[in-house]
Amino acid sequence: MNPIRTFTVLCLSLAFATPLAAQERRLPSSQAEIRLSYAPIVQHVQPAVVNVYAAKVVQNRNPLLEDPIFRRFFGGGGPQPEQIQRSLGSGVMVDASGLVVTNNHVIEGADQVKVALADKREFEAEIVLKDSRTDLAVLRLKDTKEKFPTLDFANSDDLMVGDLVLAVGNPFGVGQTVTHGIVSALARTQVGITDYQFFIQTDAAINPGNSGGALVDMTGKLVGINTAIFSRSGGSQGIGFAIPANMVRVVVASAKSGGKAVKRPWLGARLQAVTPEIAETLGLKRPGGALVASVTKGSPAERSGLKLSDLIVSIDGFAIDDPNAFDYRFATRPLGGAAQIEVQRNGKPVKLSIPLETAPDSGRDELVISSRSPFQGAKIANISPAIADEMRLDPSVEGVVVTELPDDSTAANVGFQKGDIIVAVNNTRIAKTSDLERIAGQSPRLWRIMLVRGGQQIQVTLGG
Repeated sequence: MNPIRTFTVLCLSLAFATPLAAQERRLPSSQAEIRLSYAPIVQHVQPAVVNVYAAKVVQNRNPLLEDPIFRRFFGGGGPQPEQIQRSLGSGVMVDASGLVVTNNHVIEGADQVKVALADKREFEAEIVLKDSRTDLAVLRLKDTKEKFPTLDFANSDDLMVGDLVLAVGNPFGVGQTVTHGIVSALARTQVGITDYQFFIQTDAAINPGNSGGALVDMTGKLVGINTAIFSRSGGSQGIGFAIPANMVRVVVASAKSGGKAVKRPWLGARLQAVTPEIAETLGLKRPGGALVASVTKGSPAERSGLKLSDLIVSIDGFAIDDPNAFDYRFATRPLGGAAQIEVQRNGKPVKLSIPLETAPDSGRDELVISSRSPFQGAKIANISPAIADEMRLDPSVEGVVVTELPDDSTAANVGFQKGDIIVAVNNTRIAKTSDLERIAGQSPRLWRIMLVRGGQQIQVTLGG
């Protein structure tokens, strides 16, 4: 028998079995099987994995020049020298027209992005879509009409702990590198990297520069995008995390449709984890599920009949262990249909059907504060249901939210942060963006600002 063909049959049984075929997962039965090579899979995968180089121009600022007294006596108020910051990572070609998926943190803030193929050719790339919530971004190669090799998506829900996987990327900029390992764990929800905590954990060696690279199964399909490592030294310690392919597929589909933002289903309810104390109160044998803490009026959750204190235990047949698991499962449902969820209500099971639709996004009225004030440079918006969902805000709070904040802006230097909700200024309530724009142009001697950050109300007084 052809040894390559023997290897392919063995790997299919190891990596992509369904419950009916789980008995086919087995250890190698002979020395010949142990000596078999991953080379055929690597040869298929490598051409579709790319290197991503990003660069941005920053002002090389001398902190002494921030002091007006220093500038008065020593000068130096002119233009400051510029410095180019560079970052490198990896990416995966997911469409033959030249569409590449990578991590958002690889290209965040970049003025220029280049993609280098496995055959050493380089192309300028444009950023098609950025999604900070998943830490994914989609690029498109410029000025090319050829067809590129791609990787197909696997169904990441079919992965099992112990399945063999390969990681392909550009660690430390040394060039394309392949490492192998197994799926160490699934549905890791306490990693703290993105909004959607539901990672594949692997012991395949992943290092800086692998971000955005491919995690593939033994059929050569993409099961995840390598994103982060757990490390005390900065190098691989056998704990790497990848974004599941089913989430990557959603982001890529939004990019292909021409959208500038990812379209996801909107629940319209705030969920909380079940602690051991809450589990005891509810009479549960163990903590689990996602407890409904609030329901937004007029939302799909309310219209479907979801109620305060309902405990969500499953969605479309997938068990829900915590709110992160629900968020991932719900976000990867296709728009237009309905998700079937099961809740425990007063100790009894209740089944609900939640329509899968996007959050309303009318009335944002985004603008940048340009007048001389503590808010100068900040982009603000009215809190629509879409923004509340996107930025994890309490939709019941009245005010305007900071949606973007350049590092060199007055607002950033004062201490404002993205996600801050400006509630009142100088005892005047801020109900919409035009209110803050008007007040910012008044230049009072003192600024008394009330804001909400992370659910906490903060009062700040600044000199004019």
